[in-house]
Amino acid sequence: MLGFLKNPVVVTVEINMNLVALTVMGLISRLWGLSYPRAVVFDEVYYGQFVSLYMKRIFFVDDSGPPFGHMLLALGGYLGGFDGNFLWNRIGAEYSMNVPVWSLRLLPALAGALCVPLAYQILVELQFSHCAALGAALLILLENSLITQSRFMLLESILIFFILLAVLSYLKFYNSQRHSSFSGSWWFWLLLTGVACSCAVGVKYMGLFTYMLLLAIAGLHFWHMIGDQNFSNVSLVCHFLARGLALVIIPMAVYLSFFYVHLTLLYRSGPHDQIMTSAFQASLEGGLARITQGQPLEVAYGSQITLRNVLGKPVQCWLHSHMNTYPIRYENGRGSSHQQQVTCYPFKDVNNWWIVKDPGMQQLVVSNPPRPVKHGHIVQLVHGITTRYLNTHDVAAPLSPHSQEVSCYIDYNISMPAQNLWRVEIVNRQSDTDVWKTILSEVRFVHVNTSAVLKASGFIGASLPEWGYRQLEVVGEKLSKGYHQSTVWNVEEHRYGKSQEQKEREVELHSPTQMDISKNLSFMAKFTELQWKILTLKNEDTEHKYSSSALDWITMDTNIAYWLHPTSGAQIHLLGNVVTWGSANVAALVYTCLSLWYLIRRRRKIYDIPEDAWQLWVSAGGICVGGWAVNYLPFFLMEKTLFLYHYLPALTFQILLIPIVLQHLGNHLCRSLLLKSMFSALIVAWFSSVYLVYCTFSPLTYGEPSLSVTELKDLRWKDSWNILIRKQ
Repeated sequence: MLGFLKNPVVVTVEINMNLVALTVMGLISRLWGLSYPRAVVFDEVYYGQFVSLYMKRIFFVDDSGPPFGHMLLALGGYLGGFDGNFLWNRIGAEYSMNVPVWSLRLLPALAGALCVPLAYQILVELQFSHCAALGAALLILLENSLITQSRFMLLESILIFFILLAVLSYLKFYNSQRHSSFSGSWWFWLLLTGVACSCAVGVKYMGLFTYMLLLAIAGLHFWHMIGDQNFSNVSLVCHFLARGLALVIIPMAVYLSFFYVHLTLLYRSGPHDQIMTSAFQASLEGGLARITQGQPLEVAYGSQITLRNVLGKPVQCWLHSHMNTYPIRYENGRGSSHQQQVTCYPFKDVNNWWIVKDPGMQQLVVSNPPRPVKHGHIVQLVHGITTRYLNTHDVAAPLSPHSQEVSCYIDYNISMPAQNLWRVEIVNRQSDTDVWKTILSEVRFVHVNTSAVLKASGFIGASLPEWGYRQLEVVGEKLSKGYHQSTVWNVEEHRYGKSQEQKEREVELHSPTQMDISKNLSFMAKFTELQWKILTLKNEDTEHKYSSSALDWITMDTNIAYWLHPTSGAQIHLLGNVVTWGSANVAALVYTCLSLWYLIRRRRKIYDIPEDAWQLWVSAGGICVGGWAVNYLPFFLMEKTLFLYHYLPALTFQILLIPIVLQHLGNHLCRSLLLKSMFSALIVAWFSSVYLVYCTFSPLTYGEPSLSVTELKDLRWKDSWNILIRKQ
């Protein structure tokens, strides 16, 4: 029984020294002097604000993408003990002692360093030689732009890491399938592919391009499996379900988890939550929650309410009225009803309060028990301070002559009767008997007499003239197709009215409410709203000094000055290795031309290379050329401010193509020993030039040593490069 003890237990470990050496070199190149400069570098001024908000648990919305990348940067701050107290207001500002600079920059640097061994492994999995794989890794290692981008608190290196990890995982999964489907390693690499894709998308939406590419490749591979008679129908179904689970379902779940953690961490109200709905704001600690806590949930006849327009663009605003009336005639000569003005006011004010009245009763207080207002009920809205009724009629609105004027009715004893009945339509109702609820219900008010819908129309950018105090226009929209958010309102503040007398009611309108009813949203409701805001919220794109077009990137006709020393000539620029960028373009061109040549020749039944070499050539192009195309071409369709760093994911794929093309040329076009020797010598000379250019521009990559004016001028290899030179 104990015979196994007679022999020693032996564990054999294989260590790829190439991988170890590349990883060490990658770490040295990215981590060396990571705390220098101890000042805000370019977009650190942008991402640092979000890190501080994470540290303080304050909610924010970033329209540039999902929160996973921000959370990773915040993790670096958390590990370094950052308290979030730093004013991120200026590039070049010196960091205070409480800011753990090295820790904040650590994760992007680690991600950038690990891209070096990932590049090596990708080419190995593509069945290319270890020499070609080593060349790809060294090109990534010596690429100045990738080094610069990974040494600061920025997201591109993290994005590229997850993109390469997803590609490598899928290749390992695909290769393992040839030997053992549904094995432990098969499942591991398949699941890791989906998780890495989700992480890439979670860092920046640019990751979606590579995710779609891998889904297309996986679909093509599965299509080939369908035609393989060795797979039974049951086996094909299992393969399909496994891929659907790992590449679609799990990535969606992981993506949702990013938002769950994000919303769990950021539970406090802040300046960014103003663009969210009242229900979302009320779910955060502080801010609106302090006002709405304890409000009645169900709106009843006699309720005192404020109505917030759901659209919230360009600013949130509330239905409002005041004593002033519309002018008898507008500047263009059109006449008005001279009734009391109704506007949408972007500030909280006592004149935002309205009372929900039952048309069949005179009382303006809530009965006991309260009679809730339901979907389809007819109500009158009485302005709390002036006690005039919300009204609309067939009179043109001041700024929107095709819409009806909305006013508070004044009886001038002329032939203009009041038309103040409104039907409540709950847009997000579950049934036609739903009760109108505070914050949660989104409602439309449909005018009974004219079928016009109450709408805040001032969001087109116009506001009322001086006589309307520059407030936003409110109209009755006659033709309202669908539920545009400008016609939808929700109750934000709410109390049950108790005072029938006007003076007592005015005092009541200034008083806080008492009742305590929770209005917490579900996670999915908050996720849906936040995701929609991220996708639709667009800041005004302004021209930036270092913005560029996608065409400028291929030839690197542009650069970005990241940092300048306040006294010396030391500076950091986002500049690539000129030899590598040029070689990548040539490699892409050679690959395209050779592929077309091979395709035409194969069409004529002429096979210049063996079938296995052709399949290898095509699969490598699908990954590298496809990865370059999907990460580059979409920028021609984007209407946003673009920068050189947007090209780095595409560039990474293009760099991987260089050793692939070189190996192909050496194996299949250089047929004689002399040609092979000459080709090898050329590669050595070319690679030496890559290293020489890396060393030449390293002072602009690392920010040291400081260069003289003459040395800086010598580095301006293109007139379009903006190398900063101080005036003497």
